[in-house]
Order: sequence, then structure tokens, then C-alpha cells
Amino acid sequence: MSSTEQDTHFDVLIVGAGVSGVGAGCHLRRECPEKSFAILEGRETFGGTWDLFKFPGIRSDSDLYTYGYRFRPWQGKPIATAEEIKNYMAETMEEYAINEAILYGRHVKGVSWSSTEALWSIDVIEKASGASRTFTCNFLWMNQGYFDYSKGYLPEFPGLDDYEGTFIHPQHWPQDLDYSGKKMVVIGSGATTVTIIPAVAETVEHVTMLQRSPSYVFSSPNTSPIGELMDGLDLDDQLVHEIIRRRNLKDGEQIAWMAREQPEALRKQLIDDVRELLPEDFDVDTHFNPSYMPWEERLCLVPDADLFKAISSGKASVVTDNIKRFTKNGIQLESGDELETDIVVAATGLTLCPMGNIPFEVDGVAVDFSKTWTYKGIMYSDLPNVAWTFGYIRTSWTMRSDLIADFVCRLLTLMDEKSASSVTPRLRPEDHNMQPKGFIDEEDFSPGYMRRTMDLLPKQGEHEPWVNSQDYYAECKTLPGCELDDGVLIYEGFDLERKRA
Repeated sequence: MSSTEQDTHFDVLIVGAGVSGVGAGCHLRRECPEKSFAILEGRETFGGTWDLFKFPGIRSDSDLYTYGYRFRPWQGKPIATAEEIKNYMAETMEEYAINEAILYGRHVKGVSWSSTEALWSIDVIEKASGASRTFTCNFLWMNQGYFDYSKGYLPEFPGLDDYEGTFIHPQHWPQDLDYSGKKMVVIGSGATTVTIIPAVAETVEHVTMLQRSPSYVFSSPNTSPIGELMDGLDLDDQLVHEIIRRRNLKDGEQIAWMAREQPEALRKQLIDDVRELLPEDFDVDTHFNPSYMPWEERLCLVPDADLFKAISSGKASVVTDNIKRFTKNGIQLESGDELETDIVVAATGLTLCPMGNIPFEVDGVAVDFSKTWTYKGIMYSDLPNVAWTFGYIRTSWTMRSDLIADFVCRLLTLMDEKSASSVTPRLRPEDHNMQPKGFIDEEDFSPGYMRRTMDLLPKQGEHEPWVNSQDYYAECKTLPGCELDDGVLIYEGFDLERKRA
């Protein structure tokens, strides 16, 4: 069913029209076609991350055969630009009539659940007019992402006010920034940094990658050898997509296995591969030899060795040091050296936030998500009829958003079969003594942007179903067929329609 501007009540309301939100809408079209739904998007267009970020070279850091939707073939290079990803999304939206379900410029100010009515009320500000409006729904599906769109993370830099050059965060890249012939320093060592450096290298006078500590960076050709082998065989696009997808997932599984079982061997392989791509006199041990083991943080992929080519050309360099303070002309380092620069890009990370920092209430009581327990990383203790799509951190995000969408659609179907108006995860007596862990277990994965805000996110427990699995290779076997009538998901409201009458 389609939404219109006049509709205010829906079976399902989706918040966010990024990759996950659009995918959620497609799953509802495919698996629950009788459900009415709308997508509330605060921005003026779709795309989420791929529309927000405008820095040079922005591209996926996962291959599109796994990052793309399972149900719609990707055709193109494995690593894609933001424009290519948005074009793919647009074609998918047209195929599943998602455009007619999106209400743009709708900023969600707060949501509240009424047990009496078994409804969510969603308070919205319409950006164009400033008018307030309230929508209601039976089920609320949060797909707003996991980081704060209004501001990226920025540490305190001593002396920053003294700096007379241009200082920017890549989350707010000025579209009129002219960096041709300029000296640039990019602070950071993650995916954003390794994307910006090769993208600007040919245009700037010189660009320096300034990192406090190295990350694992590896190169892969931006081609699909299996795809090339299948060219001209007149195979169905979906079949080709699935074969490449499975091959890429198998390769990822091998890396995950090595990270667990042979971490030193994987570490050596990654660093030796970097040595092969850089000049003999380059200090790889200082600049590309992390202090942690592989997969404790995400590996940074650079297609076609573009970062290493930029360094080898002399247009880019790497400095591993701590910042002492900013000066009038640049950055003074703890070593005593000073980097003179015209432009500083602080690729210092994201600011995480639970549920998009949207206030939640249940029967008039404010929800503190840090006090809730996550049910399979999808639902939350004592919160009825709500799901949050939180994908994989180390595997393509969409691999989990597809699994979560299947879960939600199965849950909606079971609710209909039970004539239930609400479903709520509730702790059993034996669950009350669980020792809490972070929403993402720091022993398993602990990048800085996670550690900074983990205390704001829901907790996970020691055993199922209170676990947020970040292992696709295990979860793809367990989540699709998991029991939904497990004594933890409590179904209620069977007589609601009779009571209303």
C-alpha cells in the first residue's frame, strides 16, 4: 500500500531513507505487501550517508556485491562512488515504488508509545513550513543510522584558534573549497583519510596523512575476476550477483578465521603486502604497523592501491606523531617538527548516538536506552513494537540490514497470525543476573568512535537472545530461522479491537 501526504496512520513507519531504510521499504513490499507504510526522512533527498558526505573521492569501503541489496543485483565495480550508490538506490526505489512512500523534510522530534491504544505517536516538524504534525503507527522501524548527522567527532586541539588556515571536518566539507596548489594535512588513519588522500593528491601541492597510530590498510583491484570470467555467458544478472557475493563473503570469512586462529600470520601478510606497494626506503614499520591485531578495528580497503600510488609519487606522505598544538601556520608535533599547511582536514571520526538522539517515551516515561538490553541487536527490553537496524561493523552493513528486515517481516506476520497488537522483549527471571557488556563488545571490536559513546547505547548480555552478534558468518545461519515465540518476546493486546468497540 502507498502513502500520501494526507495519511497520518500507518501499519509501519520507517525513520530514515538511507540504504537501510530504503531496503526496509523494499522488504515490506516483497514480504508484507498488505502493510501500509511510510518513510520519514529529515533531509530533502534519499541516500543517508551517501548524500550527507561530500568530501573528495567518497566511495564505499565495502564491495557492492555484499553491500548492495541481496534482492537486487549490483552491476559495476566492487568499490563504488557515492553517486553510483545513489543511482543504484534510485533504480531500486523505482522498481519497488519506494519514492511514493517517502515523506522528505520530516524531522522527527520525539516518539511515544501508548499501551492503551497500542500505538506509537511520532511528532514531526515539517522543515519547509515549520509546522508540527503527528503520525501514528502500529510498528516503528528505526533506520536512521547510528551516528550524529549534525556534527562529527572533533577532539580538543590546543591552539586551534591561532591557526590562520582553513580547518574543516569531512562531514561538513565546503563544496566551494579550492585546494589546488595548496598544502593539506589530513588528520586520521581510517577509511575517510585513505579516501581523501589519493583523491586530492594530484591537485594539491602536497598532502600529508597525519596519524597518531596506524591502521591496517590493504589494497585490492577494483574488479571482480569471477565476474569477468562470467562475461559473455548470458547468465541471469541475479545469478551472477549471487555467485560473486558468495565468493566475496567466503573471502571475508577466511580473513575473519585468520584473525581469530592465526592473527600473527594475518598481520604479517597485511604488512608484507604494504611493503610490496611502497618504495624500499619507506618506513612501513612506523606508518603501517598497528599496535593492535587485525579485526580488533576495521581494515581499511584502498582499491587499486591508490593510496600507495599517491605516496610513491611523492605527492602524499605519512607522518606518525602526536599533535602538541596548532600554530599560526600549521601543526606543531610532539617530536618538535612542524607541519606547515594551508588546509587541515580533521578526519577524526563520528559521533555515535542511539536512535538518532530522538527522545522516546513509553506510557509517559522517558526511555534511557543505556538501561535497556538488546534483543538480538534488533529490539530492546520493555520497548513494544520497535526495531532498530544496526548493521555489521566489520562485514558489509547491508548484510545485516537484510537479515534484520527478514526478521521484522516475519515478526509482523506472526503478530497478525496471533492477532497481537504488541510484541515486547522482556527479561526472564534467569536473565536478571546477567553481567552487562557494551552494545558492541570491546573485547571483540574496539575502535575509538565506539569506545567514546558506548555507555549511551543499549547493553547486551551473556547469552541469547540478549546478544548483539557482529559475526555474519554465524548469524546468517541462526537469525533467519530463529524462534519468535521464545518466551522472551511477549505478545499482547489480542482483544484490543473488541475493547475499542
